[in-house]
Amino acid sequence: MDDFVFVSGRLCLDLAGTLLWRRSRRIELLRSPDDLRRWIHQAGLLDTPGRLDARALTRMCRLREAVYTLVGAWPLTAAADSEAREALAEVNEAARLPLPRLQLDEDGHLTRTGGVDEVLGAVARDAVDLLGGADFARVRECLNEECTRLFVDLSRSANRRWCGMAECGNRHKVANYRKRRQQAAH
Repeated sequence: MDDFVFVSGRLCLDLAGTLLWRRSRRIELLRSPDDLRRWIHQAGLLDTPGRLDARALTRMCRLREAVYTLVGAWPLTAAADSEAREALAEVNEAARLPLPRLQLDEDGHLTRTGGVDEVLGAVARDAVDLLGGADFARVRECLNEECTRLFVDLSRSANRRWCGMAECGNRHKVANYRKRRQQAAH
C-alpha cells in the first residue's frame, strides 16, 4: 500500500511533507514506528528497516521539523533566531551519520540495508545538498493557501504552482471550474 506522496523532488522535502496543513489542521502522517517503517520503504531508502521504536520516530520527526524550519529561514543571516540555528545544528549533526549500505548481487539485484541512523544520514545529507546547491533557488511552497508542502520546481518554465496535481492542483482546477459554472448560471 503506497500511502505517502513523494512529489517534492527531494527526499528531505518529502519527509517535511509528512506533516500536512501546518497552518491549520496539522495532519501527522508519521504517527507510529510502523508509519515510519512504511515511509522509509516507500522512499526507497531501505529494503527492510531495522528495529524502529518510539525513539526512532521522535528522531525522524525532529529532523523533519529541522529541515522545514531551515528551508524557511535559509540562508541564515546574523539576525537568524535560535530556532533556525538549532535546526542547522540538527541537520548538520544528522548529516554526519552513515548512509544506507547499497549492494548489488551478480544478477544486478540491489539491496539497501541500515537502520534509523542511516535514514537520518541520507535525509540530512539531501537537505545539506539542497541548501548548499543551485536547486535551492527553485524551492517553492504549494500555492494552495492551506497546503504547506515544499517542492523543488524543476519544470522547464519554472512556473510549477502546486505540490502535486493529484492533490492541490486538481482541487484548484475543480474550484475554478465550479466558480466559472456559477458565474455563467447567474
